[in-house]
Amino acid sequence: MPTLNAAGTLPATLAALGGAAQEVVVADGGSSDGTPTVAAALGARVLAAPRGRGAQLAAGAQVARGDWLLFLHADTVLAPGWARAAAGFAADPANAGRAAYFRFALDDPAPQARRLERLVAWRCRWLALPYGDQGLLIARRLYESLGGFRPELPLMEDVDLVRRLGRRRLVALDVPAVTSAARWRAQGWKRRSARNLACLALWCLGVPARRLAPLYGR
Repeated sequence: MPTLNAAGTLPATLAALGGAAQEVVVADGGSSDGTPTVAAALGARVLAAPRGRGAQLAAGAQVARGDWLLFLHADTVLAPGWARAAAGFAADPANAGRAAYFRFALDDPAPQARRLERLVAWRCRWLALPYGDQGLLIARRLYESLGGFRPELPLMEDVDLVRRLGRRRLVALDVPAVTSAARWRAQGWKRRSARNLACLALWCLGVPARRLAPLYGR
């Protein structure tokens, strides 16, 4: 779990994991709000990592001990039933060569949130592009065979990895991953969505992720 000044959202995220997770690794990118202290108090293993999601996720995966890895953002709360769905996926030998993601949802009752959820569902169904805020459950052996997250990517690390996975190795789990809508509320639903789309399009056209980071924000 990559964090940067996530003390406000981290408790709910970790609480949703409950006792089902054998190990929680929080890779912190230099928080100034006490995030590492909060994470440690809630039972997570805290790792100091270079700032940037690619570097933080790669560092966390390197020290995690499990045969299966679940990558999750610090402002995403998995809905009840996630552990059963994840365990069922991991128990099927056929899924050793596939990865799973959860259904995108937002913690906001606004109609704009429902429209965005539908757009994300369309993106996942037709473009096979789930984002990191939907979580990613993957066998360590498969993750390592793909080369893992690329530490040099400050963003687009999720798109980069799922593109290497490819459509045939992605499975949707019908359990919501409820993400904070704070960024959309603060920046405007249309503006934030347009910014995300612009970053994706520019990255696909070959613009380096480091150049897109100021446009994307955090």
